[in-house]
Amino acid sequence: MSMRYFDAHCHVQFDPYDADREELLLRMQEESVGGVVVGVDRDSSEKAIALVEKHPHLYASVGLHPNYETQEVFDATHARLLAQHEKVVAIGECGLDYYRPEEVTDALKSAQKKLLEAQIEVAVQANKPLIIHGRPAKGSMDAYTDLIDILSSKKKEYGDTLRADIHFFVGGVEEARAFVSLDCTVSFTAVITFARDYDDVIRFVPQTHILSETDSPYVAPAGRRGKRNDPLAVIEVARTLAEIRGEQQETLEKALVENAQRLFGV
Repeated sequence: MSMRYFDAHCHVQFDPYDADREELLLRMQEESVGGVVVGVDRDSSEKAIALVEKHPHLYASVGLHPNYETQEVFDATHARLLAQHEKVVAIGECGLDYYRPEEVTDALKSAQKKLLEAQIEVAVQANKPLIIHGRPAKGSMDAYTDLIDILSSKKKEYGDTLRADIHFFVGGVEEARAFVSLDCTVSFTAVITFARDYDDVIRFVPQTHILSETDSPYVAPAGRRGKRNDPLAVIEVARTLAEIRGEQQETLEKALVENAQRLFGV
């Protein structure tokens, strides 16, 4: 199918979709919405693959989220095996989260960094991009600062083989500039339909380095706040991005799909 929209990050394999998943995926097809179904641990990664095998407009990403670092040991051998699947287009969701843990210690940061570095190795070996989760502590950019340091170091080692999308971007222009200089894309969610905090950074990001996503079932757009989100909301995300950037909607929609196709090789 030709895609008019692309949701670079959704979790439609999660339980909230059990009652109407097939109906939703059919509506995505009808609206020309493609997407990446993202794993956060071994089980959800395997479920993502099983789901996308049956749907030509969907692709999978496999990985271990930093908040699951204490609950699951990352099995690099198994991840490499999953990464060989023809519909697995990325490694992640992986990264650094200094917001959710009750206590962010040096030990926790170190463990999350080691987990991220292990997944960077898998991604480079598989020649697939990373889907990176970065969530700084409140009032800080600490997780982004550490991510930029790690990616800068690894970029020197691996060059263009190391590619990434910084998912659910909540940083400022300075952080975006650093990620773009590392040739990372940054993606925005439906938060932008009701919060104006990110307008400056949305205008700053080059058209070649911006992606649309939903992170569904989380953060539904304005008008549906507090309800379950779904990948169809990426249509509103794309429209809002065009409005904020002052660009023609069709032009930006085309760029968003082309950027995703280039990053994920689809």
